[in-house]
Amino acid sequence: MAKSESTSKKVSSAAAKVMKSKTATKAEKTVAASALTQSKSKTEVTSASAAAAAAHVLRDPKSSREARSVAASTLTQKTKAKPAKK
Repeated sequence: MAKSESTSKKVSSAAAKVMKSKTATKAEKTVAASALTQSKSKTEVTSASAAAAAAHVLRDPKSSREARSVAASTLTQKTKAKPAKK
């Protein structure tokens, strides 16, 4: 079941700045693209690869403030894994 969250206007603006940046890394742009995809939709969720990229951005001390904000927002929209059945 998808969460009923979407990217805020503030985070969408930050994601657009990351996408336009010539110095943004591939991981930062992946996260920004994921956030922008979710900006108008409450049914889209963060993929596993986008979540991994977001975690990388949050751990990277060189990431910009905008990129970190977008990464955090993207991770909040990740669906939780279902527990394994025994």
